[in-house]
Amino acid sequence: MATETEPRGIDRLLDLQALDLAIDRLTARREELESGDEVRAARADLERAEGLLGELRLALDSLDREQRRLEGDIDALSRKAEDEQKRMYDGSVANPKELEAIQHEVESLRGRRGRIEDELLEQMERREDLDGRIAATQGEASQARDRLSEVSGESAHELEDISKDLAQRSAERAGLLPSFDEDLLDLYEDLRRQKRGVGAAALVDGVCQGCHQKLSAMELSRLKKVQGVKRCEYCRRILVG
Repeated sequence: MATETEPRGIDRLLDLQALDLAIDRLTARREELESGDEVRAARADLERAEGLLGELRLALDSLDREQRRLEGDIDALSRKAEDEQKRMYDGSVANPKELEAIQHEVESLRGRRGRIEDELLEQMERREDLDGRIAATQGEASQARDRLSEVSGESAHELEDISKDLAQRSAERAGLLPSFDEDLLDLYEDLRRQKRGVGAAALVDGVCQGCHQKLSAMELSRLKKVQGVKRCEYCRRILVG
């Protein structure tokens, strides 16, 4: 039972503290959502995936152009080799040295064509690898897009719930404030600013629940005689209990 020297509302101080901590948590979460950290991270993931996808597609376009060029070179060399070989057998060339030169030219053309065909095979292998990377990146971009949509939707719903909770807790707090002496309330608010939002703490089995220090036997004995505001000897928070 409160004595005449106890400040009015001391027995409700922990209720106020619980409300204030709840309001602090809700406010912090609202600021986090409104700052868009989760949405920004999801958008960054999507932009990163889409950027990589764009680079891979450009590389694929370049590879396709090179592949078409090589295929054109192979086709041109094949036709030229066929034309030269026809000259060897159609009777239009009778000079043995010229026929020998044509034979060397055909062999040279076929050798060049073989080297280009090897290069084309390498390009085709690169294209297969690139196709696989593009497919994987498309999957990552799709997941990032879904995540961005999900986070954006979740944020909107959560912000709505937070607004309702904050309104309710703030109304409860406003209804509780008339229960306190002004000096007690001022001290509590000042301590909350200094002590990371916790200005009052319960005293349980001689332990301050604010700093979790066990008070000395001498201090506990002294506090039993204090009829005004009791303070923790370590953290100086208001003790209740």
